[in-house]
Amino acid sequence: MMLPLMIFRSLKQHALSTVITALSIALGGGLLMSVWAVKEQSQAVFTGVNAGFDGVLGARGSKLQLVLNAVFHLEASPGNLAWSDFETIRSNANVALALPLAVGDNYKGYRLVGTLPDLLQQVEFAPGKRFTLPEGEEFFDAGRREAVVGSFAAQKLGLRRGDKFHPYHGLIFNEKDQHAETYVVVGVLEPSNTPADRVIFIPLEGIQKMTGHAAYTATEISAVLVKLKSPAAGFQMDQMYNKQGNRLTFAWPIGQVMMELFKKIGWFDQLLALISYLVALVATASILASIYNSMNERRREIAILRALGARRHTIFGAILFEAATISALGMVFAFAFYAAIMVGAAQVIRAQTGVVLDPWKFSWVMVWAPAALIALGALAGIVPAVKAYRTPVADYLVPVS
Repeated sequence: MMLPLMIFRSLKQHALSTVITALSIALGGGLLMSVWAVKEQSQAVFTGVNAGFDGVLGARGSKLQLVLNAVFHLEASPGNLAWSDFETIRSNANVALALPLAVGDNYKGYRLVGTLPDLLQQVEFAPGKRFTLPEGEEFFDAGRREAVVGSFAAQKLGLRRGDKFHPYHGLIFNEKDQHAETYVVVGVLEPSNTPADRVIFIPLEGIQKMTGHAAYTATEISAVLVKLKSPAAGFQMDQMYNKQGNRLTFAWPIGQVMMELFKKIGWFDQLLALISYLVALVATASILASIYNSMNERRREIAILRALGARRHTIFGAILFEAATISALGMVFAFAFYAAIMVGAAQVIRAQTGVVLDPWKFSWVMVWAPAALIALGALAGIVPAVKAYRTPVADYLVPVS
């Protein structure tokens, strides 16, 4: 019982340095766990979102830009397609479903997407899941100036069924670029936790024939979402459009295309992880310094314990346990940092992309990171433990005058 009491007294006596060191460990551990979890979840979610389609047909250019524009409603369209291109792929024997998209307008920064009602009424955006509306609301009519608003966009814009609004030209909001047309909201989608939550859907012709648009856009579209009849069909479409053709691009499969994004930003994840490791190492070094600097004050106490029968290896183990205790205390607080960072990151990612991360989802980093940092803290106690191990008993049992 004497050794645990000694450890408790030491932590209490050096409370300020103990708390500061523990918080340093907490920051490093929280950063490490959150960076790892965000990377892990982001890759899984972004590569898993496909809006219920297998590929995207668009103008010749980057596959990644095409997917970001058509599926995630980010980025600008790489170019337009002729209506005949849509009819060609729609009639292809390998295609189960093809739906056109047209973009180029916004309402106060939230993108308008022109499409056919089938996208909202018939397509499963995830297995077994379709877009739904509250009772009494309806999907837009393809021949009217009606709009269906994603849940997040409706919340931020304060739009409800029956509200009217004027679109603005372009993807970036500029109050000087208001269109003359008036659209009425006929429905607000139930939350789907997909990029669709951030956009406003209107009839395809609404975008094509909006006043102020060039005349040729009345028969053009931005992209085509394509659902194939079989996986093998993807190779045939890739061959036809990407290898043999030179005018259009077929981005397929969507998940693989999105992996390109993570390859491009992989250096950023590595940088954040490196910062986390450095914070953890600095915090570990502070454990070493804190305990080592206190050894001169504790040598007499150690000598007394030795005189009472405590063995050298027992004292050695007690110092290691004290270092591990400080690190463990830090990792308890690390979960508070982790939760705060994850909640903030999830909100930012949802606001910018519509994709939802789960801050409370279990990840193995929540097991191995605390274990690793506690072990690292214990290792930091080796140097002061050696110093305690070598404490000469006789020299420090001399009565203090």
